[in-house]
Amino acid sequence: MLENLDLKSLWADNSWTSWLLLLLAIFVGMVLGRIVAVVLGRVAARARARGWLVGTHVVEDLIGPAKLAILTFGIAVGLASVRMSDPLQNFCWKTLALLYSISVFWYLFNLVEVIDVMLRRFTAKTESTLDDQFVPLIRKTLRVFLVVIGILFVVGTVFECNIGAWLAGLGIAGLAVSLAAQDSIKNLFGSITILLDRPFLVGERIAYAGYDGVIEEIGFRSVKVRTLTGHMVTIPNSNIVNDPVENIGRRKSIRRVMNVTITYDTSREKIEQAVQILRDILEEDDLREPIHPVIDGDEFPPRVYFNDYNTESLNILLIYWFAPPAYWDYLDHAQRLNLRIYEEFERAGIEFAFPTQTVYLAGDPKRELAVQMLGKDM
Repeated sequence: MLENLDLKSLWADNSWTSWLLLLLAIFVGMVLGRIVAVVLGRVAARARARGWLVGTHVVEDLIGPAKLAILTFGIAVGLASVRMSDPLQNFCWKTLALLYSISVFWYLFNLVEVIDVMLRRFTAKTESTLDDQFVPLIRKTLRVFLVVIGILFVVGTVFECNIGAWLAGLGIAGLAVSLAAQDSIKNLFGSITILLDRPFLVGERIAYAGYDGVIEEIGFRSVKVRTLTGHMVTIPNSNIVNDPVENIGRRKSIRRVMNVTITYDTSREKIEQAVQILRDILEEDDLREPIHPVIDGDEFPPRVYFNDYNTESLNILLIYWFAPPAYWDYLDHAQRLNLRIYEEFERAGIEFAFPTQTVYLAGDPKRELAVQMLGKDM
């Protein structure tokens, strides 16, 4: 290889002046690179002092690539005064082109940090933690992509190699990998769907496929749900994005449907009194402080009606909506409401019904039955 480049005749064909000019050009390139680095460093410092984080990265990330590019330019100027054979000259120019390509892709590689900063600003405004996990993945993916493109560019353009066979091989390998990892790819795209659509966030309660619990983690492969019984359930992202999910955590209120049953002995006047008692209780201030149920809203006013005849009782339907939808506060309010109903019904002499059977006996003075003896006229 050395014989092909004619390195032996290189010294004889050039004078000391040519070599001194080459060294001087390299030295000037190094000095200019250092000066440019200092200037860019000061500009980056001023941008950082003013809070221009993106501008800081744009300037600061240029320091290293600029030094390499200026040094390469100095080497190119110095080599212009050196006489070389065609193979050696071709080798030198390809090397210089390689250094220029490295400086350009080095700067692009560093600029990925700017995209990272912009994405972090966006994700900081959201409540989801999934998009925070995506930022490092996007940064690494872009950098790997740039490295691959840079290598292909250098191999194909600088060294003029045929990369068609390489790309074909990469395509076959990529197809094999995609077929083997199709479930993982589905889960990855499922996590992207969750990030963009945001059907639920970490900390929200959901109901899915018979599981009722709170979202603890949203990952690239699965969603982890802590059920109300304390168990941890792992659900693949590809499943949860294709099936209906009930987001309980985003409900505006808790709807309570309550059946108050009273005995069949209750008179019409008492039934109407019972309905009015329930409506009055829902309007009491004691049941609104410090918790504020939505029991007088225009959209969801409370509903109380004598609606049905059950087998063992008369049924009064009570419906109201409780907000904010804090479950334990809702239970505390439900308890206070139940106690108030019990107190007022007891004061009014209205009896609650429970499963019973009433047997009517012949001869009962309160409920006389006409009994006809079949053999009376016989």
